[in-house]
Amino acid sequence: MTDPRFPVGTFAFAGAVTAERRREWIERVASTPSRLREAVLDLDEAGAELSYRDGGWTIRQVVHHLPDSHMNAFIRLRLALTEDSPTIKPYKESAWAELIDSRTAPVEISVRLLEALHERMVLMLRGMSESDFARTFVHPDQPAPRTLDWLLALYAWHGHHHVAQIEQARARRVRN
Repeated sequence: MTDPRFPVGTFAFAGAVTAERRREWIERVASTPSRLREAVLDLDEAGAELSYRDGGWTIRQVVHHLPDSHMNAFIRLRLALTEDSPTIKPYKESAWAELIDSRTAPVEISVRLLEALHERMVLMLRGMSESDFARTFVHPDQPAPRTLDWLLALYAWHGHHHVAQIEQARARRVRN
């Protein structure tokens, strides 16, 4: 049985980064907002409170987590493009998920926010050079500096991962 926390598997950054892989990752980032919008289509308030697994975040919290996390990624991207291997600030995503807006705000707010954020992010990603993607940043919780290729691959996976959790939560409701 697969781990219900990771319906698309865990993140892995392996193998050679090619221009084609990079294009695929950018397209996945570009498609995340529309996939999210589709995943929450016709979601009512009771549905927003469903969880993808016992003890997991609600759909509402997952939806609000996406722009929270991707805003941090966008800032990290910009820092790495404008500074020499900057050290970024981590954040406590589980604590952010418990804030009042993450627990109560309509999901549509964060769907719109993710759409606008990804529009800018994808514009930037499509304009980056190979040397831009090789730029690095330091994450205090990681053992070594990370490249922007790594960041791109992570966030291509991240959006896909959380949309799958939402789909999983909605499927649980149908089964129950």
